[in-house]
Amino acid sequence: MNQLHQHNTRHLNEEKIKQLLKTGRGQVEGILKMYEEGRYCVDISKQILSVIAMLQNANALILNDHISTCVTEAIFEQKGKEKIDEITEILVKYLR
Repeated sequence: MNQLHQHNTRHLNEEKIKQLLKTGRGQVEGILKMYEEGRYCVDISKQILSVIAMLQNANALILNDHISTCVTEAIFEQKGKEKIDEITEILVKYLR
């Protein structure tokens, strides 16, 4: 499902999402270094949980933007069912 992302509306949280993802990337690199250095397992685990929370936050913002822009545009173009089905699929995976 690799679709080119084209629509007329800019995402509301674009800068915040990019910053969260860049920060998460830096944290993952730091976790790898901690692991390679043999740091305390619980400290590493706490950092992993921190990254997971950050990625969940980024994902929530991405989905919010998607609903606010892509899904809304699709509904106005009478093509909303496909977009709603995509969101439902994501929510089902998330809730497992």
